[in-house]
Amino acid sequence: MALTQQQIQQVETVLRNSLRHKFQNYNPEPAVMPFHTRLLGQDRMALFSFIHSLNTNFGTSIFEPVALALASTKFKEAKSQATAGIIISEYAQRVIQDIMDDLTSASTKPIKEDEIEKIRKVCQSGNIKTVKPTKVDVWLKSNDDELFLFDIKTAKPNKGGFIEFKRTLLEWTACVLADNPKAKVNTLIAIPYNPYEPKPYSRWTMAGMLDLENELKVAAEFWDFLGGQSAYADLLDIFERIGLELRPEIDAYFARYNRQ
Repeated sequence: MALTQQQIQQVETVLRNSLRHKFQNYNPEPAVMPFHTRLLGQDRMALFSFIHSLNTNFGTSIFEPVALALASTKFKEAKSQATAGIIISEYAQRVIQDIMDDLTSASTKPIKEDEIEKIRKVCQSGNIKTVKPTKVDVWLKSNDDELFLFDIKTAKPNKGGFIEFKRTLLEWTACVLADNPKAKVNTLIAIPYNPYEPKPYSRWTMAGMLDLENELKVAAEFWDFLGGQSAYADLLDIFERIGLELRPEIDAYFARYNRQ
C-alpha cells in the first residue's frame, strides 16, 4: 500500500518547515578551527557544523512528525512526546529489577510476552508510586485499542545503552498496566534507518537484552509498520524530492560563508 497523497503532502510540509526553520534560527557555535577552515573552506565547515546540529534533533523535528503523518491513516490515535503513565506499583518495580538482573547476568533470554505477563500479575500490587517515566517518542493506539509505544534511537546506539533502553520499555509497560491491567501493550525500540545497508543491521549487540522479534524495528520494519507496505521506499523518495526542491535555498544559505 503506497502512501496516500495526504500523507505525502504532510511529510513534504514537515521537511520544508523543519529545514527552513533551521536555516532561520541556526547560529554556528563560535568554535575557531583554523587548520580545518583553511584546508576545507568556511562554507564546508559551516555545512559540517549544520549537519551535526541537525542530527541532534532530527528525531524530534523530523522523524517524530513524519511518523505521525504515516500512522494517521492506519491507527486510531497517534501522538509524540507522550507519557506512558504517571503511576507504577512497588511490586512491578521489583519484577522489573529481577528481569534486568537476569538479563544482565545472561541467566535468561529476553522473551517480551513472558516479561509483560510477569508485570501484569503485580501491576497494581503493593504501594502505588507516582513516577515520571521517559517520554514516549511515538505513541499509537490501533483500531482495536492495542498500544504501541516507540522509543526512537540513533542508527548506531551505544552497546551499553541497551540496558537502559530495556529498562525504559519495561517501565512503560508497568505504567500502562498500572492504569489498565487488561491493556494490550507493546513497547519497542525504533531505529529509523540501517547504516550498514545493503548488509543486514547488526543486531547481535542487543540480542541478550532485547527480544529482537518483539522489541525492535529497524528501517523499513518501522516505517512500513506505521504507513503500510512500501512506506519506507516512498519516504526516501519524498526526502530526495524535497532535497532537490530546496537545493537552491540550501546552496544560497551556505554560499554566505564563502564571502566571510
